[in-house]
Amino acid sequence: MESTESLADAPVATDSLDEYDFDESSSVDDGSLPADRYLDRELSWLAFNQRVLELAEDPSLPLLERANFLAIFASNLDEFFMVRVAGLKRRIVTGLAVPTNVGRAPAEVLADVSVKAHEQQERHALAFRNGVKPELDDAGIHIETWADLGDADRERIDQIFSTQIFPVLMPLAVDPAHPFPYISGLSLNLSIRVRNPKTAKEEFARLKVPPNLPRFVQLPDDASGRLRFIPLEDLISNHLEELFPGMEILEHHEFRVTRNEDLDVSEDESENLIQALEKQLLSRRFGPPVRLEITDDMDAVTLDLLVRELDITEQEVYRLPAPLDLGGLFQLSRLDRPALKFARHVPTTSASLLPVEVNVPADIFASISRGDVLVHHPYESFATSVQSFLEQAAIDPNVLAIKMTLYRTSGDSPIVEALIAAAESGKAVLALVEIKARFDETANINWARKLEKAGVHVVYGLVGLKTHCKLALVVRQEGKALRHYSHIGTGNYNPMTSRLYEDLGLLTASDEVGKDLTRLFNELSGYAIEKKFKRLLVAPMHLRKGLLKRIRTEAANARKGLPSGIRIKVNSIVDEAVIDALYLASNAGVPIDLMVRGICAVKPGEPGLSEGIRVRSVLGRYLEHSRVFAFVNNGDPQVFIGSSDLMHRNLDRRVEVLVRITRPEHISELDDLFETAMSDDTASWWLASDSTWTRHHLAVDSSPLNDLQDVRMKQIAQRGRGGPR
Repeated sequence: MESTESLADAPVATDSLDEYDFDESSSVDDGSLPADRYLDRELSWLAFNQRVLELAEDPSLPLLERANFLAIFASNLDEFFMVRVAGLKRRIVTGLAVPTNVGRAPAEVLADVSVKAHEQQERHALAFRNGVKPELDDAGIHIETWADLGDADRERIDQIFSTQIFPVLMPLAVDPAHPFPYISGLSLNLSIRVRNPKTAKEEFARLKVPPNLPRFVQLPDDASGRLRFIPLEDLISNHLEELFPGMEILEHHEFRVTRNEDLDVSEDESENLIQALEKQLLSRRFGPPVRLEITDDMDAVTLDLLVRELDITEQEVYRLPAPLDLGGLFQLSRLDRPALKFARHVPTTSASLLPVEVNVPADIFASISRGDVLVHHPYESFATSVQSFLEQAAIDPNVLAIKMTLYRTSGDSPIVEALIAAAESGKAVLALVEIKARFDETANINWARKLEKAGVHVVYGLVGLKTHCKLALVVRQEGKALRHYSHIGTGNYNPMTSRLYEDLGLLTASDEVGKDLTRLFNELSGYAIEKKFKRLLVAPMHLRKGLLKRIRTEAANARKGLPSGIRIKVNSIVDEAVIDALYLASNAGVPIDLMVRGICAVKPGEPGLSEGIRVRSVLGRYLEHSRVFAFVNNGDPQVFIGSSDLMHRNLDRRVEVLVRITRPEHISELDDLFETAMSDDTASWWLASDSTWTRHHLAVDSSPLNDLQDVRMKQIAQRGRGGPR
């Protein structure tokens, strides 16, 4: 993969709309492919969230896990509106004529999205009201309403309200002296209409439900020992007379506004990037509204006022049964009720990283020196692999330098603390912090400043490109030579999400990989012009080209009657060039398996187009997050793992890295992963060419099919001390 171009020569995103992947990618169509060969990406995303909802509706799953899936659905949909729907609206308002990935006008897509989103939100509300809530009651977890409470309970709640809630409430009147207040995005609010009994004049007020208080207020235990909660907004609603003494309460209803919260940061030489981003963060909460959720009992007078003041359309109003914002169910899903959750899983330490001798601490550098180590989180511990790698590097006197990328990390990150400790001990430390990571901008700015104060060299990547790759490089003095130890992963350096996200990582002492990363870090932090990488595929210059080359090789081998096959596992696949290449490979006879968690624009199983393509989706207790690209290559497998999905933003506007897996046992392990995932005996959703996803989770005799994540958990637990991998 020779190139005289640098990453900085890649196309620069000059408009944040590029983040939405609305631009068209170059196609490899030879003229034989039909025009309607892609599925709509927005509707595909909604189909993904519907799969999450189907888990919440599944009575065979533990009850608190179903509540958690309801909360995940709500949180996902919030972000979809804040970014995707907001992007469509902005394109309509500004008159941008760029069509969507299926060639449709944004207004058409927005109309379809609205219909589907209304259906899903209503279904989501019913799943809680008619499914999860009654079962929570049966399990002794009661979400009460004010009407359910007796006098004794109300008296105790009056005290809770007076001492813990009333002091932080801020009612805002709307009248000639008080203009309609700004409604912050995703805040839960009460609309209140009151009347002055002396003048008979009606007034309107808005009350924000405090987001820093528990969404569900726990009530004192009753005689049976049941856990009882009342929604905070319900509790407040029934104490409004204390907020408006002397006034007659006419109406009160809940409502919630979603706003455009994406950022548009211009990167030029006129302003420091952090300062520009901080200005945008301050203005984020003032983005235009894209959705208004109201309770289904809201009166017409109040609704008309909200619609007028918020300047939204009827299409953007979502009328739902109370309670709104079921993302609050995250609170209940954390209750200590093990019988209502998935059985606890404790990650194991990779057999390759275990101590060689009993009672002797593990030497992670010695372990990696014996051969590449492939770790699979959360089945294998992030703490005893990646985190340990960096923590040992920070205190090892033979380590001279540490370089790594930080895209998202946890609030009390031991990774960041290790980098700080390394810098304070005199090691050279480079941290490439991506401060434009959506919705983590503020946290990353704070980490960047903390690292800089400790003496870490902090850089922010290349203008116009997000640095999304997951890389760590340790340079260690061993005798008279310097040795490179590297980690390349599919997930963030975040100990918290590593327990919830399924990810892969490669730890290697390969000199080839180490030199590749050295060159790449030089380019990211300086002005180097990279010419080639040996075991890496790097976006935006080489990744798409490298994948297309391998797809075409599989097609050529199939035509010659040689062994061929493609297996890809990603979060999303939208890129037209890659999809077209897969269609042509399928027509050449290449069997293609795609494991896609989220958006999929591929039409599988379409006669004359994609008969050889199968698409499956797996959702479960862990979020499938790893990316794997495997090519049969006439019996000499080419297998890669890394950070990139098959979307325009990943391939054109981000620095992404895939690393080639070389150890036969690792290739075999990833092959087994695909075999299990794509098996008809494994629970999954199957995509049809008409864009419908069908869940297959029960056998003919109605017994449950195998769960991929349970299978993987057992495989790794059984392997135990089975030796190096």
